[in-house]
Amino acid sequence: MVKERIDIMLAKKGLAPSREKAKVLVMAGEVYIGNERVHKPDIKVPFDVEIEIKKDSIPYVGYGGVKLAHAVNAFNVDLCGKVIIDIGSSTGGFVDFMLKSGALYIYAIDTGTHQLHESLRKDKRVILKEHFNARYLVFEDVGEKVDLVTIDVSFISLKKILPATIPLLKPGGHIISLVKPQFEVGRFEVGRGGIVKDKGKIEGVLEDIKSFGKTLGLKYMDFVESPREKTKKNREYFMLWGL
Repeated sequence: MVKERIDIMLAKKGLAPSREKAKVLVMAGEVYIGNERVHKPDIKVPFDVEIEIKKDSIPYVGYGGVKLAHAVNAFNVDLCGKVIIDIGSSTGGFVDFMLKSGALYIYAIDTGTHQLHESLRKDKRVILKEHFNARYLVFEDVGEKVDLVTIDVSFISLKKILPATIPLLKPGGHIISLVKPQFEVGRFEVGRGGIVKDKGKIEGVLEDIKSFGKTLGLKYMDFVESPREKTKKNREYFMLWGL
């Protein structure tokens, strides 16, 4: 059976005006096959599969907004009037939530391109830096110190990103980082489907990140488990740091 990328198929079937718009729909979590949400625009499916576009009840452009909202509420962090750097913006779930929570403006940084939701690309409060590796982020890239840095990165250890953020924080500033055990343990310690199930390994990762942050001069303040869109996905944890 012939299969094709779902973003191409959406455009061919007239469900999206272009392939780029189709990618945006997928990344925003609005494309479903049956009851399953499609998460990646490059998955291949049969052309005759039934695809549905539905606006979700999620009040943000991506599920990341739900996750960060949970952490911000747990940490009691006030975003109103804050200048923020968001590392790993992707579709913009974090960015959308923070703007709706009163952030003054946000530097949205991502290694990819054409991922940020169109509504955020047009928002003057968003300063977009695409195709940008945050490992090498320096003060001159933003030109000011900020109140808060949020981090949600994949396929790289958080320890590669944290050091670059510290010179960009105002005194008394904070970092909210998402710890993903699947990208912190060795590749041979990740189970089937890329899932880390061993609680001991997860606890080891959390302790390792805590210790690393402290060596950088950060004050570890709190942590909370992130909501999961699906129970079969990896457990992830937000950590709050102070300077």
